Amino acid sequence: MRGHVRERSPGHWAIILDARDPQTGKRKRRWHSFAGTKREAQVKCAQLIAEAQGGGAVDPSRVTLNEYLDRFERDWASLHTTVASAQRYARSLAYARRHLGDRRLQALRAADLAALYATLSRAGLAPRTVKHAHNVLHRALEQAKLWGLLRDNPAAMAKPPSIPDEERAILQPERARDLLERLRRQPLYLLASLALATGLRRSEALALRWRDVDLDARRLTVEQALEQTATHGIRTKGPKTRHGRRTISLPAHIVAELRSHWRAQQEQRLALGMGKAPVDGLVLAAIDGRPQSPDAISTAWGRLMGEIGMPEITLHSLRHTHASMLIAAGVDILTISRRLGHANPTITLSVYGHLIHGTDDRAAQIMDQVFGNGSKRVADSGGRPENTR
Repeated sequence: MRGHVRERSPGHWAIILDARDPQTGKRKRRWHSFAGTKREAQVKCAQLIAEAQGGGAVDPSRVTLNEYLDRFERDWASLHTTVASAQRYARSLAYARRHLGDRRLQALRAADLAALYATLSRAGLAPRTVKHAHNVLHRALEQAKLWGLLRDNPAAMAKPPSIPDEERAILQPERARDLLERLRRQPLYLLASLALATGLRRSEALALRWRDVDLDARRLTVEQALEQTATHGIRTKGPKTRHGRRTISLPAHIVAELRSHWRAQQEQRLALGMGKAPVDGLVLAAIDGRPQSPDAISTAWGRLMGEIGMPEITLHSLRHTHASMLIAAGVDILTISRRLGHANPTITLSVYGHLIHGTDDRAAQIMDQVFGNGSKRVADSGGRPENTR
């Protein structure tokens, strides 16, 4: 590869790189604009040649951020994420599209993203929303690097606003029992009881089939989840992560409640002339046997919580409560992680680690047992350590 500089106007230079296409053998010319002295332009020219020969250069392109994001959503997000996640990606990328969409992709700088985050924050967006917009844009621009469209990812050098610590709504055992008592004979009772006893996500509980439940062995298996999107409506999908496929032991009271629910469901179906429920029928099916809408369930839950004076308790709070009760009982973090279906225990610790108390006192007791007697011998000798020779 060869290169030279050509002055366009005082202080402005064209850096021209000539190379041969390895496949066609034809000459390929790249043009770069540069402002500065001739010597600086020559140094820049040498840098560009070195980058090209080292495989670190990218071809200049006038593709805009909007044009690239169209490709990213079509060729990456649609293939590597669920439909619901792809829709969340699109919503988050809409902020960058609106404010920076006409900017050339290769002209995008970290300062532009910092200004974007500041603009969104001033407009009243929550720090968590801005942080998610940053995370998705970072992922999109990282893919542009892998596709050879960018040399550097500007989002890697831009910092979104920090998210303030928030207390997760967790029920104490007495309040959890009170909640179930208030929900008894309500349509959402079994969902709440199941979530508290197993830590299932809303989508997992609503997709649970009778074939996934072994009442004699007191176990259930999570094989699928329910997803609701604007594109496809309600449909089943795999669990959130590979570790989401799991088997959970059931407490005796839940086994009894599931048996009672199964009998009531069969009686209702027979009364409606629908016949006995198939083995792949849903445990928490709608009256016609079809899946219930996750969004409608969340709406009904929020309305019900407002009526009983617990508006801060979401369905996901029941999952947090399940984990907190296990931690308080001294169950090891690996077992809790597997029960919750987390990808690894690190996630469990990051979410619930602040709830683990008492273990530091135990650590001090262990150290005292190991070193306490030795420390006493040193003290008894007037602070002089014993001769070890």
